[in-house]
Amino acid sequence: MANDLAVEKPRCLRWGTLVPFLVFVLISIFLAIGLTMDPRLVPSPLIGKAVPEFNLPPVKGRSAGLSAESLKGEVSLVNVFASWCTACRQEHPILMALSRKGSVSIHGLNYKDKPDDAAAWLDELGDPYTRTGADIDGMVGLDWGVYGVPETFVVDSQGVIQYKHIGPINEKIYLDTLQPIIENLRKQETAATGD
Repeated sequence: MANDLAVEKPRCLRWGTLVPFLVFVLISIFLAIGLTMDPRLVPSPLIGKAVPEFNLPPVKGRSAGLSAESLKGEVSLVNVFASWCTACRQEHPILMALSRKGSVSIHGLNYKDKPDDAAAWLDELGDPYTRTGADIDGMVGLDWGVYGVPETFVVDSQGVIQYKHIGPINEKIYLDTLQPIIENLRKQETAATGD
């Protein structure tokens, strides 16, 4: 009977159970912080570097393909798009408006798309691109560090990537972010050449 009334000794927490719990808490904290970050702010390691070497054939039905060499000579935008991308459809009207105004040369990098689908999409919505490259297997997009579509790059006249925007662009993004970068690059280049 005395054994039944014995006071049970408190158990000490063992390190074997505490360590996994602490690891779980740390992982949860990092995941929570990551979920609050804006994915459009992911830095690109290519900023300030020459565009990767590539040479793509044109999208079906277009005459001019896209290459690293064709991105030299003027400040331009390179827009990564696909016919299967709903956000690309959302941003397409602003690209068409910029093309009509002649604001900036826009080049299209068609990412992991079927040739017939890409051609039909541009025929239906209009083609704002000076040149288009058909990146059917997505390897050039990988070299550019593409996370998904759409993405838009500002490339200077020397073929150096100066800015990367992840996600669809709209008029506000163009006016507040892209246009000032483009104008600043043009001013710098004019000052450097003395024109």
